[in-house]
Amino acid sequence: MSNQAVLSFISEHQDELAQNLADILKNLNKKISNAKLTEHMYQTISNEYIDILLNHSDTDDDKVIDTIYQFSSKAVQMSVPLKLLSSGVGAFWKHLYYEMNKDVPEDKQCYDLIWQIDHFIEPINSEILNQYAISWEKTVALQKVALQELSAPLIPVFDNITVMPLVGTIDTERAKKIMENLLSGVVKHRSEVVLIDITGVPVVDTMVAHHIIQASEAVRLVGAKCLLVGIRPEIAQTIVNLGIDLTQVITKNTLQKGIQTALEMTDRKIVSLEE
Repeated sequence: MSNQAVLSFISEHQDELAQNLADILKNLNKKISNAKLTEHMYQTISNEYIDILLNHSDTDDDKVIDTIYQFSSKAVQMSVPLKLLSSGVGAFWKHLYYEMNKDVPEDKQCYDLIWQIDHFIEPINSEILNQYAISWEKTVALQKVALQELSAPLIPVFDNITVMPLVGTIDTERAKKIMENLLSGVVKHRSEVVLIDITGVPVVDTMVAHHIIQASEAVRLVGAKCLLVGIRPEIAQTIVNLGIDLTQVITKNTLQKGIQTALEMTDRKIVSLEE
């Protein structure tokens, strides 16, 4: 029996097999992952998988690889777990063998069919999982970039005054992103004063302080002034104990006081309006 016989059977029973695969995925999902997938998602994955088997089985063809990549990327975007997808397509070929043999008397069953189906489907399944991994890595990389952008935003609060609120730990990679956003933001917003708010930074050690001093100096070199705000008592004590020199940086313990200082530095102040 050849691949053509397998293809013919899939073509003749396309809708039924797609539904079978959807049911396989649903049952497996309950057992191994419990992912939040809708009926539409099951149907989409199943229909597109059957379409790949019918029309895109040559895994040496670049167009086929691209089609499989699009399929795998869609699975990633739908949050279909890799284990579920792998188990589902793996179970499908066994189901296909059963369907092709179920009406054949046992003494006439073609056991070479097991090899034929495996030979036909396995390269496709392997490529699907390979492209899933590639798509997943790209998605994670894009999310990492997005998180880095969000982790060091520069926010205009008044004309020529911007604030960069920092939350979480600061490592070397993030410090580079802070520096990039800081310098580009100062130019973009025409900032005269920048407030770096470290209220949400849990630990300020020598390395973090070094990055802050570098950022402050870089801001000064592009014509703006830098204030460090949000210095909690425990952070102040750590800075003193470590002997960190922040004398070149204007510091305030709260963002509110920092903004008041920034306004004064730009010849403005907040006044109360009496009724």
